[in-house]
Amino acid sequence: MAAGSSTVAEKNRELNVRTTSYEFFGPVGAAVLVPLLIVTTLGLFPLCTKESCSPLVLVTDPQSVLDNIAALKWWDWKAAGVYMLWISFHFVGYLVVPGRIIEGTMLRNNSRLKYKINGLTMAYLTAALLGGALYFYGLAPFVWIAENTLPLCTAATAYALAQATFLYLYSFRSNTPLMSLVGNSGNFIYDFWMGRELNPRLGFLDLKYLCELRPGLILWAILNLSYAAKQYHELGRVTNSMILVQIFEIYYVLDALINEEAILTTMDIIQDGFGFMLTYGDLVWVPFVYTLQARYLTLYPIDLSPAALGGILLVKIIGFYIFRSSNLQKNDFRAKPDAPHVKNLKFIQTASGTRLLVDGWWKWSRHMNYLGDWIMGIAWCLPCGFGHAIPYFYALYFALLLVHRSLRDEEKCQHKYGKYWDEYRQKVPYYIVPYIY
Repeated sequence: MAAGSSTVAEKNRELNVRTTSYEFFGPVGAAVLVPLLIVTTLGLFPLCTKESCSPLVLVTDPQSVLDNIAALKWWDWKAAGVYMLWISFHFVGYLVVPGRIIEGTMLRNNSRLKYKINGLTMAYLTAALLGGALYFYGLAPFVWIAENTLPLCTAATAYALAQATFLYLYSFRSNTPLMSLVGNSGNFIYDFWMGRELNPRLGFLDLKYLCELRPGLILWAILNLSYAAKQYHELGRVTNSMILVQIFEIYYVLDALINEEAILTTMDIIQDGFGFMLTYGDLVWVPFVYTLQARYLTLYPIDLSPAALGGILLVKIIGFYIFRSSNLQKNDFRAKPDAPHVKNLKFIQTASGTRLLVDGWWKWSRHMNYLGDWIMGIAWCLPCGFGHAIPYFYALYFALLLVHRSLRDEEKCQHKYGKYWDEYRQKVPYYIVPYIY
């Protein structure tokens, strides 16, 4: 065992080349982005209150924002304890709750890591515990969560900073783990942001894989349901706009957990290290920013007309159809090339054997699935109406995220495919939106 570990460490040492090109504007960008993410997440609370929910208030009435900052409860030890209990629940659950063991993709040291697929089971277990709380205590626990979202967010932020610090220091351990090619520059702040180690583990517990789906995504659903409970507590009913947000977003969470193993082929798992960027994104940004629409609707309840309801549903269906059918077409083209619906699609054959699809959905843009995903994101915001701007923060942020992700993918594919990628770009000239971008 010791000899085998030594061989792996030596191989990793040879493969752990220094990162020589920067993303996110390098160390300066990382130094800005770390506090910017924290300030943005926490700042959405004093910016969106019952008095106002617009970024313009920073200019028109900055004193009211300062008053909100002073009035809000930012820290609560009970909330901090609840959050740590939540994280511990998932750490232990990954290890002890039964699930299928599968292998991930081949790493560049010719090894495959094993993962346990039990995220959906953890969601069911969480639902059972919440059902028990509802039976014995009524809506009180859910209302408490809704009213203590800010201190829960502050606790999650503190934990994310602590975990990112641990991950950075842990990556220097003596057995030479496999580093990320994009986060091993030698610059502290940049590597802290990007993550030095590719797949940090504590025994069988894969920290990146665990955090990618379970604690943040399931907490997103819990927070949404808690806001619905608070609305019911205050109004005596739940508005149809709130119900629509619940259906859209909780379905998204369940879909991700049902297709849990698909995460193993994403850029987050196979390319990025596990540093502050992913830690904060998974554990704080997703549950506390993505719930902005439900939180807004507790402050500004909206009853949608039948026409508005139908229109929003149509936007959602269009986005989902583009997203799901384009992904399925590409997946079937790769996994089932002889299937009748994909075998006649046009493609570019590369020297490495990879086929670049230039037909069907994928003749319109290089990331048609991103377009569908963004349209679905707009549908999440539309139930909030047009009275305030902040509920649409998600749509703006998500557009920027998808553009940035497409550019990262572009750079990777250009390096991988060379002249074949140049030919592909000529045949499919648009990144995401046909004829626009």
